[in-house]
Amino acid sequence: YVAAVYEHESILSPAPAALVERRSALELMGRNLDIYEQQVQAAARQGAQIIVFPEDGIHGFNFTRSSIYPYLDFIPHSHSGKWNPCREPYLFNDTEVVQRLSCMALRNKIFLVANLGSKQPCERWDPRCPSDGRYQFNTDVALAADGTLLATYRKHNLYFELAFDTPPEPDHAFFDTPFAGKFGMFTCFDILFFEPAVSLIRRYDLKQIVYPTAWMNQLPLLSAVEFQQAFATAFNVNILAANIHHPTLGMTGSGIYTPVKSFIYHNMESYGGKLIVAEIPVITADYKTNSESNEIFRENSHDSCRTSMSTSLGDEVCFKEQEEIPGRVPEKGKEQSPPSFYAEMMYDNFTFVPVWGEKGELQVCANTLCCYLNYRRAVLTDELYALGVFDGLHTVHGTYYVQTCALVKCGGLSFSTCGQEVTDATALIDFQLWGNMSTPYIFPLLLTSGITLDFADHMGWKNNHYFLSKNRTSSGLLTAAIYGRWYEKD
Repeated sequence: YVAAVYEHESILSPAPAALVERRSALELMGRNLDIYEQQVQAAARQGAQIIVFPEDGIHGFNFTRSSIYPYLDFIPHSHSGKWNPCREPYLFNDTEVVQRLSCMALRNKIFLVANLGSKQPCERWDPRCPSDGRYQFNTDVALAADGTLLATYRKHNLYFELAFDTPPEPDHAFFDTPFAGKFGMFTCFDILFFEPAVSLIRRYDLKQIVYPTAWMNQLPLLSAVEFQQAFATAFNVNILAANIHHPTLGMTGSGIYTPVKSFIYHNMESYGGKLIVAEIPVITADYKTNSESNEIFRENSHDSCRTSMSTSLGDEVCFKEQEEIPGRVPEKGKEQSPPSFYAEMMYDNFTFVPVWGEKGELQVCANTLCCYLNYRRAVLTDELYALGVFDGLHTVHGTYYVQTCALVKCGGLSFSTCGQEVTDATALIDFQLWGNMSTPYIFPLLLTSGITLDFADHMGWKNNHYFLSKNRTSSGLLTAAIYGRWYEKD
């Protein structure tokens, strides 16, 4: 099917904390919707059957609870599939934004997913009802090609969004299409948590995801395109990810991802939006998700052969007995092993060992997690790389438990620069990276110079270790990591 995502540079309110009338809120949002309209037409002309817009794209951000109120539409939450806002604008008050979106979908005969703020009155007897008598939600809407409202999703994992409420229960939102079956829907920070992202995919066996986001890039492990691709690979899904474009805030990175190929946009230099249109295969439900096959593979680890996604759909990779993955790095005599050191990466205290010389075998451990690396460099460059491990609770900008083995390029030549944000590298490295992960939820990260993506040659479980291997990255290596989320320990 043909999909489109639009990375939007939103027109922002100059004073988001100021209280304004509904009329001036609509005027500002109308300017963003005018751009949406042009992009929907452009996507439809290129044959797109569905288009996704980013989180906060219509109203912007940095509001207070009261200052965002004039920007909120009323969206009936349980009304999905029975209301056409474009054709029945009179059914509810304060629906101007969703009406415009519905009419765009209808006029261009395209499925449309967008994010907006919504409001819902609540009763005084509701113990969760805020004191102002209303809920305010960060909401995604999915509209059919005839303008019908198909599904709504209210963001569950808010990222310091004081203007919005968390819904009482996580929404499991999905909608059906004639061209690719069911699409699941969640927003931004949700991608890092079990509810609703993972549980939605597993419960409904979903293979296509729409994903509005307003993501601030954080290298070396949580750049938008890097993690979006890792998620598609981990769960064997297609993801249509639309990010906001505000380079001064570190926000860029959108794409259309399959488990083995991506069409991405990451641009920190220039301004303006970007439309991505790509044709991708429909993934059918007989593909096992990576985490399920990981679990199955753990049970069948005596089988020496396991199929894994290779560089193109349908290729099978078979690991024969002689490709046994060593469970331990042989001891070479203590005097040769490089010193371990600590450095902060992503606000976590990683234990590192330097990656010296043109080839070698390394091991580094923390808590229950041990990470191993076999590597060979094509040419020795004057760049410092390090192998890092972290097994613990991440507590800055959100609380969640992470197990990570990461090969990263350091910011300079001293140990203290390891873990810094780096965007360019020249070293081409063949590597095999593995770790005794305790969670089946593993996101394989492979990021190369200029924030471009690469794909592992092999990955999967073997002897209770998850591994990632690559012969010669396409350009200089920035990050190769096994990023595990241990949801139960959050």
